[in-house]
Amino acid sequence: MIQGNRAISRSLITSAKTLSYKIADPTLAEMGKNLKEAMKMLEDSQRRTEEENGKKLLSGDIPGPLQGRIQNIGEQGHIALLGHSLGAYISTLDKEKLRKLTTRILSDTTLWLCRIFRYENGCAYFHEEEREGLAKICRLAIHSRYEDFVVDGFNVLYNKMPVIYLSAAARPGLGQYLCNQLGLPFPCLCRVPCNTMFGSQHQMDVAFLEKLIKDDIERGKLPLLLVANAGTAAVGHTDKIGRLKELCKQYGIWLHVKGVNLATLALGYVSSSVLAATKCDSMTLTPGPWLGLPAVPAVTLYKHDDPALTLVAGLTSNKPTDKLRALPLWLSLQYLGLDGIVERIKHACQLSQRLQESLKKVNHIKILVEDELSSPVVVFRFFQELPGSDPGLNAIPAPNMAPSAVSQERHSCDALNRWLGEQLKQLVPASGLTVMDLEVEGTCVRFSPLTTAAVLGTRGEDVDQLVACIQSQLPVLTCTLQLREEFKQEVMGAAGLLYVDDPNWPGIGVVRYEHANDDKSSLKSDPEGEKIHAGLLKKLNELESDLTFKMGPEYKSMKSCIYIGMASDDIDVSELVETIAVTAREIEENSRLLENMTEVVRKGIQEAQVQLQKANEERLLEEGVLRQIPVVGSVLNWFSPVQASQKGRTFNLTAGSLESTEHTYVYKVQGSGVTPPQTPSGARTKQRLPGQKPFKRSLRGSDTVSETSSVSHIEDLEKIEHLSGGQDASEANSPERHPGVPTPPEAEQTGALQDRAQRLEDDCPQMRKPRSTDLRFTQPVNSHL
Repeated sequence: MIQGNRAISRSLITSAKTLSYKIADPTLAEMGKNLKEAMKMLEDSQRRTEEENGKKLLSGDIPGPLQGRIQNIGEQGHIALLGHSLGAYISTLDKEKLRKLTTRILSDTTLWLCRIFRYENGCAYFHEEEREGLAKICRLAIHSRYEDFVVDGFNVLYNKMPVIYLSAAARPGLGQYLCNQLGLPFPCLCRVPCNTMFGSQHQMDVAFLEKLIKDDIERGKLPLLLVANAGTAAVGHTDKIGRLKELCKQYGIWLHVKGVNLATLALGYVSSSVLAATKCDSMTLTPGPWLGLPAVPAVTLYKHDDPALTLVAGLTSNKPTDKLRALPLWLSLQYLGLDGIVERIKHACQLSQRLQESLKKVNHIKILVEDELSSPVVVFRFFQELPGSDPGLNAIPAPNMAPSAVSQERHSCDALNRWLGEQLKQLVPASGLTVMDLEVEGTCVRFSPLTTAAVLGTRGEDVDQLVACIQSQLPVLTCTLQLREEFKQEVMGAAGLLYVDDPNWPGIGVVRYEHANDDKSSLKSDPEGEKIHAGLLKKLNELESDLTFKMGPEYKSMKSCIYIGMASDDIDVSELVETIAVTAREIEENSRLLENMTEVVRKGIQEAQVQLQKANEERLLEEGVLRQIPVVGSVLNWFSPVQASQKGRTFNLTAGSLESTEHTYVYKVQGSGVTPPQTPSGARTKQRLPGQKPFKRSLRGSDTVSETSSVSHIEDLEKIEHLSGGQDASEANSPERHPGVPTPPEAEQTGALQDRAQRLEDDCPQMRKPRSTDLRFTQPVNSHL
């Protein structure tokens, strides 16, 4: 850990040295020099402490959360963190120097941001919370439209209620946050729907917005502010900002734009829809994620000429310490320079275009933002063409397809896409993927390098690896989706199994075994069923197949189910279902047999106690009372011994009854009783090739082999025994062979057949034929014979 602190200290010293060369202000240059000396003193102190201890701390002596968890944020990250330390140092200066420095920092940062993002003659407000700038802009709009708001307050708003228009594709919770910050009721919010018939599913419907504005004006309301998106939070769509600006100018509405696509304003080529955002009244930028800068504030750029209203709205402050919020960003922008800023944003956009072009060549992958090549967000989804659907990317269901089938297909694809997203996040962590649920499209996977690439260090090779991982997972996805219906039909046709429809499970399906005492109408817990399913899960996992079996989450009840995971294209579903049914049935039968045996043993013990008590009473009557007296009984037994017969009892577990031991004492052998018949196995034994795992379809026609294997095995055994018998007879009459005499071909053939017969008997014990060596004498043999 000391070495980690040293590395950070050296990085801060380098940052301070670089800062002293880049900053022209003498005060700031002197401050950088002092910081360099302070960091050097800190490093020397740490070195002396280590030398005095004489040994370094072992990592095993430090708790887990403190071992090697410091993230490598790079040189520019240390510069941003340095800004917070410098801010604390600057706040201790005298008021005059503090005012000059804060004014310089604020003006420089505002000018640079306005030039980089093409927002001329704008002011800047720096804030920690991304939504805070929009709340202050709404307050400024209220003060601008309601002249008496400072004096009359809420009464002015009550007489003419303001309306804030938000897109239906806006980030969830944004409208509630604005109402809470401004003290407005929820009816002041108006959600504008997106296009549903024409155009994008995530762009604001401009015609419908104009209709809403006219209706609000007729009702005596005041259209106050419109929040447009230059890259929605979900899929990165950009609204028609040019048309929205014209509409807002017509009705005197404040236009605010936000979104990740605003970062592309720093590039040489900008799409017309995003370029129109430079004419809006305000916009919110988040340069921290875009440039990979930690602890950097968000910025809201706005245009307004009245400093008194901006002061009342909270966009400006007379406190110099509030202006120091821009210091980390001021240092970071100087360190990166214009070329570094443009290069990072350009790299993120190139990553998105690279992934988008690669996914166009992959089957069963649908891209949602395909019409906007300049968007740095790529949202894709796995899909499977429905029966009778359009073979295009949209996979539109046929008109004659039942709505339930369409809904089932949608839920199945959502579960598979959720599984795909989680797998890709683990396989390619540098991609920064997120799994999201959209109202129309369903579950999708989003790649937004502008918010993750600079921090994670995403490269073009990571994008290629991501595409390769998607292609490797597609066969599993398509096969699992195809096997689901077959699995459902097999389970529904199997006795004792119940198919459970769980739309959130990405595997083949969910099955439940219905035992004899299962109450199908009850949703309460079933201890017997849980015991059977636990044993079934253990047996299935012991098979070491390619499938995964889980008990899974509870679904609609407290009863247990078996969840079967993803499958490849060579899974024999019928064998899988049969194995589940037979194994569960055997577990239930064994459990019931054990319970019955326990009950039989209990009743047998009770009966044995009763018979022992009767035997004692009979012995007492037979011997008499005098013989029970200790001294008298001994003398009486010496004069007149009692020839009492030995009556014993034995408990037969098979028959569940008490039996007499007289036969055992008379004949000196213990009877075997009734031998219970062997329990026939309900499962059909399927012959597998060497190395073939369970539930795998055989590539050599396993059905034909299984049907003819019994006949061929028997014929081979008969042929081998015939040859071996002839050989034995010939060897009995022939002279003894010498070691040097070669073996005839018939003997070699017979030996090979005997080896093959031995292997067949080892593989199929049930086909072993009785031989003379296996005979056992069942009757006593006379010694004279």
